[in-house]
Amino acid sequence: MVGYKELGLVNTREMFAKAVDGGYAIPAFNFNNMEQLQAIIMAAVETKSPVILQVSKGARNYANQTLLRYMAEGAVGYAKELGCEHPEIVLHLDHGDSFELCKSCIDMGFSSVMIDGSALPYDENVAVTKKVVEYAHQHDVTVEGELGVLAGVEEEVSAAESHYTKPEEVIDFVTKTGCDSLAISIGTSHGAYKFTPEQCTVDPQTGRLVPPPLAFDVLEAVEKQLPGFPIVLHGSSSVPQEEVDTINQYGGCLKAAVGIPEDQLRKAAKSAVCKINIDSDSRLAMTAAIRKALAEKPAEFDPRKYLTPARDNMKKLYIHKIVNVLGSDNKLINK
Repeated sequence: MVGYKELGLVNTREMFAKAVDGGYAIPAFNFNNMEQLQAIIMAAVETKSPVILQVSKGARNYANQTLLRYMAEGAVGYAKELGCEHPEIVLHLDHGDSFELCKSCIDMGFSSVMIDGSALPYDENVAVTKKVVEYAHQHDVTVEGELGVLAGVEEEVSAAESHYTKPEEVIDFVTKTGCDSLAISIGTSHGAYKFTPEQCTVDPQTGRLVPPPLAFDVLEAVEKQLPGFPIVLHGSSSVPQEEVDTINQYGGCLKAAVGIPEDQLRKAAKSAVCKINIDSDSRLAMTAAIRKALAEKPAEFDPRKYLTPARDNMKKLYIHKIVNVLGSDNKLINK
């Protein structure tokens, strides 16, 4: 077994407590490869922000669990090399779908795991979440549970429609499971196509789709039931239209892609929401830069020549999210 502290990682307990008290959210950026990881660490160091490196089941299979262990350890070393003496970096399993997967990640150095039993009957969700918590806490690993179902598609996670979290269930769920944070459903959605055109209105000036507002009444009701408890939002990419436009300009075909408006995410970050997940925005930024680079230099075949602008574009995106949306800049405990 590899303990996460050996790798220089931290769990989420202290950073979430500070985020709830401080009225900001910790960025949870999904990554699949070296360029994404480099961009995340560069952005976090430059902004002096704690950060959560999120790995889905699919990303873990893609990257290989052993390589991920050393990538996480390398990320800590890289942050220090860039001048951050005491980085606060979490390696987190996103949407773990079984006890066995969560246990395997804990044993390989993850400092935080999510067990997603939200599609199960309530009692089964409680049971599997509690089982993961009991094992994780033996190793000082923090656990995120989930109540409510998000619509959309993100790798293995798929649902045709969302089901808002029931505020009346949250105290019972947290008490019975002992989870450290709770992902809820208030209208965010997975993927780049978070809403159908029928769910949106059209901005008469720009002609762009405007998604429906988040259910802040549900969030407020959850906060009343669990004052000060760390809340998580999944599916919170904003799907920047400039990146979508670039992709389409250089041969892509993204139609009716729409995300969560950043003003709503800013509002959420000032509440008990202390972790906001962002995945699709990074994919869009990377793809847009690669398409543009290859279109402008079609004879190029050195991956470094098109992955470098992709990395730079992702870093720019991450810095924007940290500073202008989540407010986690300059929040490192030991700068």
